[in-house]
Amino acid sequence: MSCARVRSITVLASLGIVLGATPESFAQSADATPAAPPSTPALTSKQAQKAQRKAERKAARAKNSAELGQLEKNGYNPAADRNDYPDNLRKAEDKANGQ
Repeated sequence: MSCARVRSITVLASLGIVLGATPESFAQSADATPAAPPSTPALTSKQAQKAQRKAERKAARAKNSAELGQLEKNGYNPAADRNDYPDNLRKAEDKANGQ
């Protein structure tokens, strides 16, 4: 065999021995305690913030829907012809405000 082939086989065998023999310090023991779970206050805080943002969006959507419903009751039609858009909206707003 060639000298290079013998060296490569020797290197591979050495690596196999080194990697195959894991020292005890790297192995996990049966009595090892698991890592602490992520802090729950941070998760609760994020969940609370998310719930608050969701509630704010829901309230804003309800407010906008109520305003649009009030304008539609007073004659505004958002799907109507756009040529007289600002005038129709102003008339419906004035009517809704009792003017």
